[in-house]
Amino acid sequence: MEGGSPRRLCHPPPPGTDPIPADAWPLATLSRFLPEDQLTPEHRDALALADELAAELQAADAVLLAVPLYNYGVSQHFKAWVDMIVHTTGNAGPALKDVPTVLVTARGGGYGPGTPREGWDHSTPFLRRVLADMWQADLTVVERDLTLAGVKPEMNQFRELGEDFHARAKEAAQKAGHALATR
Repeated sequence: MEGGSPRRLCHPPPPGTDPIPADAWPLATLSRFLPEDQLTPEHRDALALADELAAELQAADAVLLAVPLYNYGVSQHFKAWVDMIVHTTGNAGPALKDVPTVLVTARGGGYGPGTPREGWDHSTPFLRRVLADMWQADLTVVERDLTLAGVKPEMNQFRELGEDFHARAKEAAQKAGHALATR
């Protein structure tokens, strides 16, 4: 931390605590095609929210995202957050150019090479594409599989492997956190 000032972290709220209204992105997007005098208060609110979310992200010194695999993809809440920022910054805008960004993701099952569900994780590749490629973040990804091993009886046979994944993810998260704190 330079000059002893705290880092400005950007992290969207967890789903359900402060959800983005379901109609915000369509309203913000439609606003681009309407004359100023035809914008409703709802259009203006959606545009203001998109600008606010993008400004918060772009002002961050570091970004920490905890995005679990949710029905093989990202939750609608997180996708709405991304869509609102893309609305403001544009598809090619490097909203996080060189900003240290840590993505922590967890998956209940196993989705790695050689597993029956290989290729079913549509979240992590999407997030890498948005964060690293579109927004040009300095991205570190911390992943953990088999969070349901030992929770769901049919996955008990993977409990030991799940514990190993947990230990490795915890170590990677500690390293990533240390790197953010000392940068």
